[in-house]
Amino acid sequence: MGFKVGLLGLGTVGTGTVDIMLHPEQRHPLVGQLELHRVGVRSLDKPRQVAVPTDILTTDLEAIVTSPEVDIVVELIGGLEPARSLILKAIAHGKHVVTANKAVIARYGDEIFTAAEKAGVYVLLEAAVGGGIPVIEPLKQSLSANRIQSILGIINGTTNYILTRMTQEGGDFAEILADAQQLGYAEADPTADVDGLDAADKIAILASLAFGGRVKRSEVYCEGIRRVSAADIAYAEKLGFAIKLLAIAKRDDDAPALLDKFQQADHLQIRVHPTLVPKSHPLASVNQVYNAILIEGDPVGEVMFFGPGAGAGPTASAVVSDILNIAAILTVDRAGPSSDRKPLDPLLACAHQHYCTLAPMDDLVTRFYARLITHDYPGVIGQLGTCFGQHQVSLESVVQTDVKGDRAEIVVVTHDVREGNMNQALEEIRGFDAVEEVASVLRVL
Repeated sequence: MGFKVGLLGLGTVGTGTVDIMLHPEQRHPLVGQLELHRVGVRSLDKPRQVAVPTDILTTDLEAIVTSPEVDIVVELIGGLEPARSLILKAIAHGKHVVTANKAVIARYGDEIFTAAEKAGVYVLLEAAVGGGIPVIEPLKQSLSANRIQSILGIINGTTNYILTRMTQEGGDFAEILADAQQLGYAEADPTADVDGLDAADKIAILASLAFGGRVKRSEVYCEGIRRVSAADIAYAEKLGFAIKLLAIAKRDDDAPALLDKFQQADHLQIRVHPTLVPKSHPLASVNQVYNAILIEGDPVGEVMFFGPGAGAGPTASAVVSDILNIAAILTVDRAGPSSDRKPLDPLLACAHQHYCTLAPMDDLVTRFYARLITHDYPGVIGQLGTCFGQHQVSLESVVQTDVKGDRAEIVVVTHDVREGNMNQALEEIRGFDAVEEVASVLRVL
């Protein structure tokens, strides 16, 4: 007996998913048991890149998620609505769900997973993070014996492509973004990518899985790459760093001592921002549109997942792998004694209920890079050093890198300092007569 799939959306990823399902040769035998029962589209007349039988196409997406014949609903329409409502309606009608929609899961995961647990169905989302890179299932299963310490990821291909080209060509952000849009690597509205929103959705999902608690997406710190300049790229290169948009989730080792060990376990840092990464670090050499996710756990140590983070083939690979996971469970269920409701596999379901506490950014302890434009007056560097010292900001290096007329460029790299102290120092420095501009402030890994 086959498994009937209702597909919502026939865009890039939907087309890739259909292509796999219609060509099961030399794939896992379960692929051949998947039946494409209905495909929901916006327009019936639009030309298709894949030969979908016209009799299974429909514009009535609600009919798909409520159909008693459909076993698995695959949501690939993207966006928040109607995706959220359709997922919830599918769950209410006892359908298992596969989705690639990181925005819906990051914002409404609590509602969706609570409904799924109550209904006894699975919601799987391998394709929501990392495209074709298998990382969701390893976090749930292969690494489940570990106490995860941290996740560091390059999980947005558009920003990685832009930063790679800025590094290789010395160009500025705006011109390379425009070129990336022409080449199709960046959307016409690139906000979600270049402002870090897409990466923040993804790290919220990964953190929830890694640390076993729900994460409020609104509390995730998010900073994009618009202010990263060619000058910052060049100075980073001279200092032995590459600039990457990193998504970071880690246990907060600096959580207040008043918290007991159980509370500290759920006290996290979750943030997205451009970061100076030492060239010796494995993430520094991840370039172009590729993604990479470095996970540190106890006792496994460090493991890294690398591969294409988007595209029809890679993302469809992840979608179909989730469909097969559900089909495998249904195969066993159908072979065993009949039951109205069987317990969910705890290594596949997402059943945690409590919320993790996110540390405020002012309490973050890290290194900083700052680039300042000053008037070329005697004693400016000494004045800066005194101010930083008064705010407990220890400096690793201070270099006057360029002088043009009466203006100088000064680059500062700190030791590990508290972010709140760094911000206070910079606020005071902005008021100095000799300082024209604090041109850039970036964190250092």
